[in-house]
Amino acid sequence: MKGAEARGRSSLRSLPNIGRVTEDKLKRIGISSREEFLRRDPYEVFDELRRRVDPTFCRCALALIVGAQLGLPWHQVTKASAREYEKRHPDHVWGKC
Repeated sequence: MKGAEARGRSSLRSLPNIGRVTEDKLKRIGISSREEFLRRDPYEVFDELRRRVDPTFCRCALALIVGAQLGLPWHQVTKASAREYEKRHPDHVWGKC
């Protein structure tokens, strides 16, 4: 694998659901590669993003992160990922998506 091809495969944007805006936000919490992202718990990533970068993150943003971790489109994991986050953070109140 050479140069740009190797960078492309390790890019955050090579993950499903991750575009430029989300990539920029992930970099703000120290995640700059696909490998770094995949080593982290997606619920912890979401929680850190919500606390440090964007407190308005909603269920859809959580699903985006969880879906990227699982290799699935965000809309396929929205309800299940919200339920799991609620188990881990029972006092959390969702804002509007």
